[in-house]
Amino acid sequence: MIHDPNKVYIFDTTLRDGEQVPGCQLDTNQKIEIAKALELLGVDVIEAGFPISSPGDFQSVVELSKAIKNPTICALTRAIKGDIDVAAESLKYAKYPRIHTGIGASDMHIQYKFNSTREKILERAVEAVKYAKKFVEDVEFYAEDAGRADNAFLAQMIEAVIAAGATVVNIPDTNGYCLPDQYGSKILYLKENVKNIDQAIISVHCHNDLGVATANSIAGVLNGARQIECTINGIGERAGNTALEEVSMILKTHALGLHTGINSKYFTEISGMVSRMMHMPVQPNKAIVGKNAFAHSSGIHQDGFLKHRENYEIINPEDVGLNSADIILTARSGRHALKHHLERLDYDIEKINIDDVYERFLVLADEKKDITDDDLLFLMSDGEIESYKNGYKLNLLQVVCGDQAKPTANIKLQYEGVEKEAKAEGNGPVDATINAIVSIIDKDITLKEFTIQAMHGGSDDVSKVNMKVDYEGKSFVGFGFSTDIVKASANAYLDAINKFL
Repeated sequence: MIHDPNKVYIFDTTLRDGEQVPGCQLDTNQKIEIAKALELLGVDVIEAGFPISSPGDFQSVVELSKAIKNPTICALTRAIKGDIDVAAESLKYAKYPRIHTGIGASDMHIQYKFNSTREKILERAVEAVKYAKKFVEDVEFYAEDAGRADNAFLAQMIEAVIAAGATVVNIPDTNGYCLPDQYGSKILYLKENVKNIDQAIISVHCHNDLGVATANSIAGVLNGARQIECTINGIGERAGNTALEEVSMILKTHALGLHTGINSKYFTEISGMVSRMMHMPVQPNKAIVGKNAFAHSSGIHQDGFLKHRENYEIINPEDVGLNSADIILTARSGRHALKHHLERLDYDIEKINIDDVYERFLVLADEKKDITDDDLLFLMSDGEIESYKNGYKLNLLQVVCGDQAKPTANIKLQYEGVEKEAKAEGNGPVDATINAIVSIIDKDITLKEFTIQAMHGGSDDVSKVNMKVDYEGKSFVGFGFSTDIVKASANAYLDAINKFL
């Protein structure tokens, strides 16, 4: 069997080990949708299920075998001929089928799970591999609880199953017991003591009971393993499995001379898909795909990040499918972060009294904790802030409307210290107000979009108005806030105008 010695094959078991989590069961259509996303992601092997466990699992393996063309489709079995028969039947449509069979390797499992002896377990392991080999060329053997197994017996077992035809040998830390140096040493021991180890790929399958699944998997790879068994978002029984996105990005980020076939730009998308379908929220501080993985809230970090991204980021957000990092505004944020967000909202920093805005921002941040774009826009619409040195400012707005009255607006605008007044009619109070503003400004401005929404809810709520205007071939967006919708509309229109002035 010829393999790229520097490639680490990615074996995804989201649809088998991941689906064993209570409440995470999927129907066949959902499994196919996730499998197609995994194929697009570039995984090498998809463990589609445990066919003997239920008719539904059997059918899912059948349908995935039909739907997936590039990755190997793998079916799990115990070291039982009946299991292997059913797995072989479920894989008959797979372009690249693999049977994954195995048995316990630790004395703990041999004695208390199988009530057997090392010799009998070894016989069953060899028999299972030979039997699976009658159906498929690609047979993976798992030595369950290898993390706690005696290394000498484990090496004896691995040598025997490779001789029986195993193409991949899986060394699971089933209970997440090992420390990285222990697990890495176990893989190295097999590399050095199994005579025919070069005839198979060593695979690592680590659980996260002590929070070191990813570290153990990488330790295994550094000591000679060339397949990692993992799941999207690290889901799996108990504390979960090795997270696919974590090991992939470690291998991509560090110059280890190793590579995978994973297109990491799909991570954010597939992480969200798996989270939604399996009803398993991703913790905010989860590496790579957590919502805070690329969020910066400390003022010192924000300043350093904005000066040079790599001061506080070792991964480019675009590499995992995000448009950009998040600069989270809190009371700990500095002026640099505030300027960044105001510029992103199209405010001209040169025209803003940033010290005044920052002081008001800190007061609001102490009250609200996290500051949103709407909060910033509301802050910038505060009449007490001289946001623009030379912009238009609304000094007066009076509107008359009703069933028997033509909507009429009377306004006063201040511009460069000069106040001008105008009155205009319209087909509604907002239209009348805009007509009055246009009569003073006297420019060819086209209103393209106009939306109103309540910020929180209730008849006494603050309304947010968004307006997009076109001027000389360019578009400008303005925002206005007020408990009075007409005043909010006037402020939004002036905000857009002030941006192109």
